[in-house]
Amino acid sequence: MATILIIDDDRVFCDLLSRAINLLGHHTTFALSLNDGLQTAASQTFDVIMLDVQLPDGNGLSAIPELRSKPNAPEVIIITGSGEADGAELAIKCGAWDYIEKPATTDAMTLPLIRALEYRGERQNRAASLAISRRGIIGDSPQLQACLELLAQAANSDINVLITGETGVGKELLARTIHRNSPRADAPFIILDCSALPESLVESILFGHEKGAFTGADRAHPGIIMQADGGTLFMDEVGELPLMLQKAFLRVLQEHCFRPIGGKSEVKSNFRLVAATNRNLEKMVDEGQFRADLLYRLRAIVIASPPLRQRAEDIKLLAMHHVARFCETNHIMVKGFAADFFEVLEAYPWPGNVRELFNVLDSALVTAREEPILYPYHLPVDIRTAVARAALPEKMAPCADSDSLNTEPVFPSPEALTFKEYRSRLHDIGEDRYLKWLIHHSRGSFEEACKTSGLSKSRLYYLLQKHRLSIS
Repeated sequence: MATILIIDDDRVFCDLLSRAINLLGHHTTFALSLNDGLQTAASQTFDVIMLDVQLPDGNGLSAIPELRSKPNAPEVIIITGSGEADGAELAIKCGAWDYIEKPATTDAMTLPLIRALEYRGERQNRAASLAISRRGIIGDSPQLQACLELLAQAANSDINVLITGETGVGKELLARTIHRNSPRADAPFIILDCSALPESLVESILFGHEKGAFTGADRAHPGIIMQADGGTLFMDEVGELPLMLQKAFLRVLQEHCFRPIGGKSEVKSNFRLVAATNRNLEKMVDEGQFRADLLYRLRAIVIASPPLRQRAEDIKLLAMHHVARFCETNHIMVKGFAADFFEVLEAYPWPGNVRELFNVLDSALVTAREEPILYPYHLPVDIRTAVARAALPEKMAPCADSDSLNTEPVFPSPEALTFKEYRSRLHDIGEDRYLKWLIHHSRGSFEEACKTSGLSKSRLYYLLQKHRLSIS
């Protein structure tokens, strides 16, 4: 028996759909507003959530990422009476299982539910077989877990994989993990950095050459593709592959055979391709900078590596792991951490992602020297400055009009509200209105604001930066 949550403001519709689902042998709960639905989803575990779009207190589409991040990652099926193509596209991109337009027959409403539950059952059954060695991949955030699930599927197949993500997120680490968990683990893992290919030697590097093929070729040389025979070829920054070479490589990818420069016959290479890029290849295709047919070949499985700012809950684990490894490598005593050290790390957006985090930690460790505890003071000045500016943005732009600073905002409750209580009772006011009230209520004390709102320092920093407000 599965547990289903229906979030819809039409009570009659909720009753009818609940009865239909109950007849299938499942248990249903329903909520008549988005806020009640989010609270219910936070307090219980559900297999599937059926979510309306136009709700009295918000748009259901905006809640999909939060609902999908709940324990057990429930599938989300959008149900709406105002269906449109853009909404359907947005729902699917946000992670919805399906998008159903009302009115619909009972079968049309329940069939996607049945399919979603079948999928969840199959996924749970194969979970054990998809267990992987994740050496070096640190974190437990939902975003990383979703990435690892795709990685496990890729490792258990032999089809092409495209890893996307910003610079510094660890795309090569993911590629190595795919190789290490694949049947090719004992064969070579060959890296080709497409951004560093010299134009005059690119064909020789890829395909190799025979002795005497050109001036200076005093001996035969196997190219990258042949070196990867039996193993994995990792093409990093594949978006930088020269356009004139993309057609030739497409044939290699299709046939797994090629002719070395100066060779009289073709040779075969049984390689598995994993490619990575930080560029938008679809946009490059539209601009004529990348071949569409090659892109279709590359992205049999696409793994999007999340940026560090989207998995801030992993920062503490990453920092502790890296510091311990640094101390062991350099034969120094393991460091401790001040509580506010992690608060500063979590408040910084990390445009350089994990790579930048590790470099900053190295700098902090060198600065700390023999000191046993790492404090925010040990972090580079630019990091501390960026966090300070985020907390005090009034120097960049006015935080509010003068009336809002001198007069307590009208708030429909005289008692101090935590941020959680505000979300549950007064969501229609708006976050910025609550924050302005909080600024006035705390009388310029950041510590008092944290105490009143129940927010951590890093979370309050983020919200203030988001709405360009400050406490001081």
